[in-house]
Amino acid sequence: MSAASVAGGESAVDLLRRAAALVPAEHYALAAIAVLSVLGYQFLELHVLGDLLRGFRGGRVDLVFHPASEIYHCVASKCRSLHGRYLATPWLASPHLQTLFLGISGRPPLFTYKRQLYTLRDGGTLALDWLLASDLEDADGIISQDASTPLVVVVPGLTSDSDAAYVKHLVHSMATKGWNVVVSNHRGLGGVSITSDCFYNAGWTEDIREIVNYLHHKFPEAPLFCVGTSIGANVLVKYLGEEGENTPVAGAASICSPWDLLVGDRFISRKLVQRFYDKALAFGLKGYAKLHQPILARLANWEGIKKSWSIRDFDRHATCIVAKYETVDTYYRRCSSASYVGNVSVPLLCVNALDDPLCTRETIPWDECRANKNIVLATTPNGGHLAFFEGLTAGRLWWVRATSEFLCALHDSSYMHRQKAEDHVLHSSLESSIDKSPYVNVMGDGSVAPATDDVVNELKLNNGVNGTQENEHAKEAENKRSVVEVDAVPAQSPAGSANQQGEMANMIHDAIAPVKRTINRLTRYQGRSVWLLAYIALVTSWPLLRSLAFIVFRKKFRNPISAKQQSK
Repeated sequence: MSAASVAGGESAVDLLRRAAALVPAEHYALAAIAVLSVLGYQFLELHVLGDLLRGFRGGRVDLVFHPASEIYHCVASKCRSLHGRYLATPWLASPHLQTLFLGISGRPPLFTYKRQLYTLRDGGTLALDWLLASDLEDADGIISQDASTPLVVVVPGLTSDSDAAYVKHLVHSMATKGWNVVVSNHRGLGGVSITSDCFYNAGWTEDIREIVNYLHHKFPEAPLFCVGTSIGANVLVKYLGEEGENTPVAGAASICSPWDLLVGDRFISRKLVQRFYDKALAFGLKGYAKLHQPILARLANWEGIKKSWSIRDFDRHATCIVAKYETVDTYYRRCSSASYVGNVSVPLLCVNALDDPLCTRETIPWDECRANKNIVLATTPNGGHLAFFEGLTAGRLWWVRATSEFLCALHDSSYMHRQKAEDHVLHSSLESSIDKSPYVNVMGDGSVAPATDDVVNELKLNNGVNGTQENEHAKEAENKRSVVEVDAVPAQSPAGSANQQGEMANMIHDAIAPVKRTINRLTRYQGRSVWLLAYIALVTSWPLLRSLAFIVFRKKFRNPISAKQQSK
């Protein structure tokens, strides 16, 4: 009875405490480990159990393409990686672990670049880091201008340069296949100072445009390919969409592109783990800004940059001010490559991981890629951001293998993009004598003075001779056309036909001379759209010139004709 009374006097809380005290502490530890494991599994988005249930066969690679796409049926269909499965390294079975390991180590191959400093038209400087196929064969390492060896241009991601692990994986893979590779570092990266008031951003395509044109004209026989990664992929796809058919790029690959910057901005600030990435990237951008503080402090809001804790804050205080965008959302909308996918005319492989912690699947332009016959979109369930580690030792990146297979298959096919013949001839005739590399000096009259490097001297002098000969041929052809046009004018007076033709030729020459000087000046400093401007000038000015010539010659021929009629 006493026991019953005691039990009846205890509260429910006391009874629970007594019951909990009877449970061994080891059981609590195991329960805590289990709960933390579940939470950690969800937080890190691990998929090792899913891989185990699939027998470690990996996830299937899904391809999106136009049903009538020849790029898929004749190129991508030959790539085993695109028609297989991707299995992540078991101890990196998480997009966050993969991305973190890529940033910390990545196990890149060991080799040494050869650096070339390139001066842009606006005075900016880029570092072009080369790895030639001959460098891996202990050869002389000199690339010939007439070589037909394929050339790959790599555009790194945000705050990344040629030393990034994923860049080295790609560069080494392509070089071992006998291709020449050059990494076009962004302005202010790769240990190069900012030498102009222009900085790179997610939509700045002028640098890649100038580099592509420079390489194409320096090595006209080499098929030119491009690979963009992360922000570099956004820049590359935007450039391809802007140029359309008028680009010398034979084929390209876009790896982990953010596609829609506005949606990506919303995504990266949505969850706790994504906010960590946002702060980490902002920290990297602030480090980049500190390297170039003297210029950014003058051009942007330096106090706002120092207080930036997100990419959006940095873009508000730096990018939008320097690039002159009204708002951050305006910058994101105008620079998103998803808006340019429909105009891409180059065979393009796009690779994205559906678990990418930085570039969400919500930004992928599925329908636009499916509607374009030149694009093949490959997505994998796993892979992280630019990681895609495979193998037990995580020594390989799956996307590097898929990209190299696609580019090699495209090179061996007849579906490489080729710039229109007339565009190539017109540009080469005007720009072959103007080499914009830092090893030459461009004079005011358009001539080229070679520097001290013997190999470069020989190439530049040959270019100057060829360009001079082409300009002389052009002048001769223009003179012939002028003579033909003058001869085609009917003679009003047999006695004065020679004088009249000479006067007409002089008038036409005087009228065209300013236009020619303007075109030459544009050719020297712009290098693009010159012939379009010439065509517009000719079409718009010809009616005026024709009317002027008609009025002048009608007055001159009126007296001789009247005198002839009176004599009859």
